[in-house]
Amino acid sequence: MTTVAARGAAAGDAVAITTADAVAQSPERLRVTEIFHSLQGEADAVGWPTVFVRLTGCPLRCSWCDTTYSFHGGEWRTIDAVLDEVAAYGARHVCVTGGEPLAQKRCITLLARLCDAGYEVSLETSGALDVGGVDARVRKVVDLKAPGSGEVARNLWSNVGHLLPHDQAKIVLADRGDYDWAVARVREHDLAARCQVLFSPVHGRLAPRTLAEWILADRLPVRMQLQLHKLLWGEEPGR
Repeated sequence: MTTVAARGAAAGDAVAITTADAVAQSPERLRVTEIFHSLQGEADAVGWPTVFVRLTGCPLRCSWCDTTYSFHGGEWRTIDAVLDEVAAYGARHVCVTGGEPLAQKRCITLLARLCDAGYEVSLETSGALDVGGVDARVRKVVDLKAPGSGEVARNLWSNVGHLLPHDQAKIVLADRGDYDWAVARVREHDLAARCQVLFSPVHGRLAPRTLAEWILADRLPVRMQLQLHKLLWGEEPGR
């Protein structure tokens, strides 16, 4: 295994660091699961050809998660290399997602660099980590966790104060209990006055027509969405 020597506090102290560790410590690198070109399947950019940058790692374990393959693995990439690959697709829209992309601190740098390069940038984040440092040009899609996710206690409600009009608060719903919880939170935090609110059914667990009828019956100021990519490609990764 290739190593490099790192000096300790005392003269002569040396610690063996693997090449992989040295790469990981670079301030301009991120662990990336995949970069791919597809149609945006959710939020207000739905339907647009988009380059997705899926970062590795997530501290949450939602019961309905469909990207568990992004929890581990991936490869270290420089931010410059990520930007080069994104540019090769020639798309205007870029979505940084995960896992939980903000679990890697250098995600903040990536988002700003993408904005500087002129892209329409969105961030898909769980809402469990602070979004206060995200570049204001980024469209934040904050996925608030309903009880059916198993992670409702992880919601960081101070994030509501960082939502801008172009951002979106998304709530994925598995059943009527999740729906009632979401309605209460929308009203409690006056979410619809801050940004778009998106209600989405868990694919295969809550019938879209049922959710639509609940929303209409309650006259809610929310936008219902389905996952376009799943209608087109099912559960195929990288889509």
